[in-house]
Amino acid sequence: MTKFVRFVPLLLIPLIAIVPMSSCSRVEPGHVGIKVSNFGSSAGVSDHALGVGWYFTPVGTNIYEYPIYTSTYAWTKSSTEQSQSDEEFPFQDRNGLNLSADVSVAYRVDPVKAPILFQKYRIDMAGIVAGPLRNAVRSALNEEAAGLGIEEIYGPKKAALLSAVQRDVARYFEPVGLHVEQLYWASNIRVPDQVLSQINTKIANEQAALAAQANVATVKANADARIADAEGKAKASQIEGDALRANPAILRQRAIEKWDGKLPTYSAGSGQLPFITEK
Repeated sequence: MTKFVRFVPLLLIPLIAIVPMSSCSRVEPGHVGIKVSNFGSSAGVSDHALGVGWYFTPVGTNIYEYPIYTSTYAWTKSSTEQSQSDEEFPFQDRNGLNLSADVSVAYRVDPVKAPILFQKYRIDMAGIVAGPLRNAVRSALNEEAAGLGIEEIYGPKKAALLSAVQRDVARYFEPVGLHVEQLYWASNIRVPDQVLSQINTKIANEQAALAAQANVATVKANADARIADAEGKAKASQIEGDALRANPAILRQRAIEKWDGKLPTYSAGSGQLPFITEK
């Protein structure tokens, strides 16, 4: 018995050495876990994602978490946003004019395809946003903007440009389970001051021209209305006159209706009495 007691500490030494090398990891709510084993017969990326809970992670095993709720990130020029470095997107219009802008993205991970996403990039979600996702947005923005002029990009096709970029990026990541739900302009498009001044002057001139055209149209419409009213009254008078000439009895009837019942105080010669017609 004494020999056995002395032998027990010797058995515990390997266990004491192994336990610190193993641990448990937790997958938080709103996330899925991707289990990656670096040693043994099960080395590699697990084919299925782990749900919320605690998991034993022996030495050489890691669990990476991907969010399955909609997350957002803003790539901006400001160092006070989500990154301390300048993350604005430089791009050019079809004439080679240098432009730049801040862009925000809304994305989520398909829980079923999360292992596929990890197998492709082998990095966590922050790394995907900073690397592959940002690069895809930059590439698509340059490609789509290259077909537009500055006046279109800064004006009527500004929203359409980013919609086209979002469509391209979403199509690229869809097979690996990264859903790019929306892209947003996080700032005004930055244009060289001289070009911006020219654009604003042109816009002001166009607005003034539109206002003048609207004023001309209003004046013409009012004039046309007055002409139409006068023509209508003249036409009505003509029709009424033709009707009276064709029907003398109507004229006599109207005269009777307007007569106050008083006869003239005197009459000269052979004047007729009112409303009495000689036969």
